[in-house]
Amino acid sequence: MKEQTHLKRYDLHTHTQASDGMQPPADNVRWAKEKGLVGVAITDHDTVAGLEEALEEGRRTGITVIPGVEISTRTSGKDIHILGYYMDYHNKEFLKRLEKLRQARDTRNDLILSRLRSLGVDITLEEVVATMGRPLAPDESIGRPHMADTLVQKGYAKDMRDAFDRYLAEGAPGYVSVPRVEPAEAISWIREAGGVPVVAHPGLYGDDGLVRSIIEQAKPAGLEVRHSDHDAATEKRYAAMAAHYGLIATGGSDFHGARQGVIFHGDLGSRSVNDQVVEDLRKAAAEQK
Repeated sequence: MKEQTHLKRYDLHTHTQASDGMQPPADNVRWAKEKGLVGVAITDHDTVAGLEEALEEGRRTGITVIPGVEISTRTSGKDIHILGYYMDYHNKEFLKRLEKLRQARDTRNDLILSRLRSLGVDITLEEVVATMGRPLAPDESIGRPHMADTLVQKGYAKDMRDAFDRYLAEGAPGYVSVPRVEPAEAISWIREAGGVPVVAHPGLYGDDGLVRSIIEQAKPAGLEVRHSDHDAATEKRYAAMAAHYGLIATGGSDFHGARQGVIFHGDLGSRSVNDQVVEDLRKAAAEQK
């Protein structure tokens, strides 16, 4: 599918330093403006810690900032990510649930580092945090990209992709999975907080039958059709799937910033949607209230 050229473009999937992105939330907003976007969603992993800073910068620059989150779930032996938009990010129950997910992430990180050490790869959590160049703030979390960065800096991998392929990707020797909530539970959490749940980057799961099963059983409101790791044929396939199930077809870059000169997954604004998609998300959120 060709990049949408509608005047009003939004990137609905970006990460910041609040999870495993490289930039402060305000930088994502400023960069969105520089790239000619009118809006950007902040969708950090299992945290909403970056939203206030981004919203303040949005007010200052005139960029629409869409409150979001990306929740880590697991089903049928696969990690599945669920995006949420326009939820009440002050909702106490929602925040408690996200905190539990971050605790699971912390446990996973300890297990990954232990497994790496058993492989003769000696990196510590303190070194990973030091690689960030700043203290870890409350409600922020360490992710595999942080570890990959440290692996490269210590000479265990030649670049970020090599670090994942060699140690951290699913199926690699250092990969560890911990118990997570099911997609349906995360979707319920987002709805209960007044938000709109969307299945993220379905093409990364390599199992369209599973994607359809999640849609049919968990009833998300949307499917992320446009994504930096989806080629044109993949986007066309998921656009058809979204239309079949009556879902909002969303999209975004999954921007994390650049590590070791490599941008994962795509540059901010490299995938976008127009204002009709955002209006559909707003309407769906209003129906949750």
